[in-house]
Amino acid sequence: MTEEQETGKTTVAPDVLTAIAKMAALSVPGVSRMAEVSGGVNRLFKRGIHDGVRIDVEDNVAAASLYLVLKQDVNIREVSRNVQTQVARAIQEMIGMDVDRIDIHVEDIDYDEEVSPA
Repeated sequence: MTEEQETGKTTVAPDVLTAIAKMAALSVPGVSRMAEVSGGVNRLFKRGIHDGVRIDVEDNVAAASLYLVLKQDVNIREVSRNVQTQVARAIQEMIGMDVDRIDIHVEDIDYDEEVSPA
């Protein structure tokens, strides 16, 4: 992303967007951790594969996919909506970039180690 003004320009590295999205997602109650991003360009370049975030920017508009592991006994729909809201807000407030969509992929649920399978 590049923003040009009369006084110069500001360039934000893609890793900054990834870090903002990741921190915002992890701040939401019910999110345990990020999951690995499966497939795609990240797999080919081995870059960002462990971040749990894939962001595409086109015409200064961001679209993100977040791969999450949630805590047990949470409402998946509610946590997902909260993550979407927090990540969109963080990108808009910190970068000033519009957000097209935030897709949530729940990859797993973290269960307590004490719980034994039936």
